[in-house]
Amino acid sequence: MLVLIVESNEALGRIWQRHVERLGFRTLLATSQTEAINILREQDVAVIVLDLVLEDGSAFAIADFASYRRPDARVVFVTNTTFFSDGSIFRHIPNACAFLQSETPPQDLAAMVEHYATH
Repeated sequence: MLVLIVESNEALGRIWQRHVERLGFRTLLATSQTEAINILREQDVAVIVLDLVLEDGSAFAIADFASYRRPDARVVFVTNTTFFSDGSIFRHIPNACAFLQSETPPQDLAAMVEHYATH
């Protein structure tokens, strides 16, 4: 199964990527909306780990495109803000399945990805 990680901070994205790969998943890392959309056009992605606040592009646009192009792909949002901490993200983004803080231990994030990729 393929996991797409969309994170502007490439170093953080690589950390998440290594932890997810340790669980046996193939991963791709995108640092912008353009890269993420191009991957979603070409690849059958099962789970998307998506930073809510991107330097280049919109997380909502990526999630919206994924709901159209890859309707079975689940989105795990991560953020370092308190925006949407009330859970309202689940009302706005139908393919959202989890909402975590960026400081979540990488092994916990990987476990969440594994859960949604296999269920």
